[in-house]
Amino acid sequence: MLKTLSSQLHFVKEIQKVDTTGVEPLRSLRDESQQARKENEINMGTLKTAFEQEESLGKYHKRIRRKHELSVDTKGAEDWDVMGHAQKKAGRYFVVDSGKE
Repeated sequence: MLKTLSSQLHFVKEIQKVDTTGVEPLRSLRDESQQARKENEINMGTLKTAFEQEESLGKYHKRIRRKHELSVDTKGAEDWDVMGHAQKKAGRYFVVDSGKE
């Protein structure tokens, strides 16, 4: 544990030696470029598009949900076979052995 602490303190000392003059402080861990800011900007157009994808259900206690016929573009993130590498399956679920027999 002392060896780990010593290496961490050494790392902090080395980081403190770096000259950061003129470097703007990091506000968050995300892309803060002008293009990213433009993509993430919420305006009346994006709100209108979001509201058009919703519907209200219920007569007295209305609740809002996304319309079913609309699909969300995941840009290929969900095009892979999630269950492809599961060793054991039970229907649409994968099974994890606890190791106890």
